[in-house]
Amino acid sequence: MRLVILPNSDDVAEFACDLFVQQLKQKPQSNLGLATGSSPTALYNKLIERQAAGEVSFSAATSFNLDEYVGLDGDHNQSYRYFMNETLFDHIDIDLKRTFVPNGIAENPNDECKRYEEMIALAGGIDLQLLGIGINGHIGFNEPLSSLASRTRVKTLTKSTIEANSRFFGPDETQPTDSMTMGIGTILNAKQVVLLATGEHKAQAIKGCVEGPVTASCPASALQMHEHAIVVADEAAAKDLTMKDYAIWAERRHQALEKM
Repeated sequence: MRLVILPNSDDVAEFACDLFVQQLKQKPQSNLGLATGSSPTALYNKLIERQAAGEVSFSAATSFNLDEYVGLDGDHNQSYRYFMNETLFDHIDIDLKRTFVPNGIAENPNDECKRYEEMIALAGGIDLQLLGIGINGHIGFNEPLSSLASRTRVKTLTKSTIEANSRFFGPDETQPTDSMTMGIGTILNAKQVVLLATGEHKAQAIKGCVEGPVTASCPASALQMHEHAIVVADEAAAKDLTMKDYAIWAERRHQALEKM
């Protein structure tokens, strides 16, 4: 696992943006694994700017989103399909027919999950997977106690996740309690994974992810087993790491060696 600690959230987004631009330049037809949330939004804004400036194109790329709420149509303003269209897809040159999000209103959610997993495999797998992290260490909607070998499936959300997301729903809206999510095993199959974390409220989750044992109690800790996983955190999110100074020094060495 490569750990990159940067001064602030804007630096985190810029670093991730460089990774995605580099990926698309090396392989324009990349399969991108995408996520929702505040950290991805900052990244998406930068990618939109880079594409508008002619630095990158998504025209040959395909995307697969991590998850979707069970029961929400893609037109619902709290669905992740709606979020992705509004936040990224409508502002770049990607072909919407090659942007995939689980169907939240599928007649049989379990069959939809199986179909989605098969689609990823048929596409050749994910080249670069973007992740955020929940305060309880979840990635995608893989809550604590998720199998580390899990595949795309229906997952019931924890009370803490429901409470954290409740701010997005109005008092007259029904908030979903279940989701369809790529599994941890699905995520670990990606060729490269980048997890973004910003803010002091993510500090304990990042400590568990990076320094804790590999355990279902902190799903993100499974990334310790990935050969090409990068965790990018700002100073606030990294504040509880006992080996923070070493991580900063090691990253400086990594960058120096890359320039040789």
